[in-house]
Amino acid sequence: MGLDVIIGCWIAIQLLVGYNLILPLVIYFISLIKKKQLVSLQTIPNPDYAIIVTAYEQTHTLGPVVASILQLNYKKFLVYIVADKCDISQLHFEDERVIVLRPEETLSSNTRSHFYAIHRFKRPHDRLTIIDSDNLVQPDYLDQLNPYFDAGYKAVQGVRDAKNMDTMYACLDAARDIYYHFYDGKILFQAGSSATLAGSGMAFTTELYRNCLEHQDITGAGFDKILQKEIVNRGERIAFSEHAIVYDEKTSKSDQLVKQRARWINTWFKYFSFGFGMIGNGFLRFDWNRLLFGLVLLRPPLFIFLILSLVFALVDLFIDPIQTLFWLIGFSLFVAGFLFSLLMSNTDKRIYKSLWGIPKFIFYQVLSLMKVRKANELSVATQHYHDNEINEIK
Repeated sequence: MGLDVIIGCWIAIQLLVGYNLILPLVIYFISLIKKKQLVSLQTIPNPDYAIIVTAYEQTHTLGPVVASILQLNYKKFLVYIVADKCDISQLHFEDERVIVLRPEETLSSNTRSHFYAIHRFKRPHDRLTIIDSDNLVQPDYLDQLNPYFDAGYKAVQGVRDAKNMDTMYACLDAARDIYYHFYDGKILFQAGSSATLAGSGMAFTTELYRNCLEHQDITGAGFDKILQKEIVNRGERIAFSEHAIVYDEKTSKSDQLVKQRARWINTWFKYFSFGFGMIGNGFLRFDWNRLLFGLVLLRPPLFIFLILSLVFALVDLFIDPIQTLFWLIGFSLFVAGFLFSLLMSNTDKRIYKSLWGIPKFIFYQVLSLMKVRKANELSVATQHYHDNEINEIK
């Protein structure tokens, strides 16, 4: 292999990693051109919602989430609680709109729980929304989803704001979510593509959800990755509603962070290849939605491409200092884009104070990477401890 080929391969590898540093800002500038106003088509008058709440092993958070749901301004809904592998002997709700379902056998799967509820709907529901057992919902949550369905969209992702910011880890977890909601949600949708799905705080027409997943038996984490691929490959766009807010419990302890991230990283390695097919279909069909969405699917988790970028920059410092300058520019643009997402999202000051802990946060994600092969052996339910934590952010 000639020297020119080696140099060419080295540059190509760096480009494949480095473009991730500037991609969010590129999409942002595209969104400034593409942004359009919603046009109401009034698809279904007074639509009926099924609100599916899934719980695994733990039920102590169900009381607050149900209480928040029952305070919704929009009233045409039923709540289906799927209590998988749970003791429901003390689980009682007086409101007849709340239906508690206890599977006879352990399901250990989000989608199995969803379809366990779907197959037991008390009436035909036009739309369904998925809420985690540790979430809380804003009173106008359904009202904020409706305009996007009325405009013809069949899938909508809302925002998962932090419910707890009691530790440095929780605040940094919240900062990560703000970044992704801004660029992979709001900006990606405004750029003419689809918002990525976040696992909860998302809603679909019942027909679309069933068509996408009813024929599949999905185990382990990552059902949202398969679901978003199925939706976009059907020619649909996933809308993003920045005011449809659910409050999500963030990781507040290091061991909790490592286990959760190991599962999440595992799902990226398992499903990132969807992006290649998406990009190919985008080119063949001249479909901007598929093309841009595919590029985003190929992007590694933040800490992985940041570490790789740093390694390349250090190597270039010895073999080609000019290329190190490009890396510095890329890092500067990434940091500017990250801070821009926080500034544009009305971010709590505690999150800014937590940013000093990013290296430590990255360290624990590297530990998560070491556990990726055993990720599926870890508990499918995230344990929550924040009520007992001492606030680490002064």
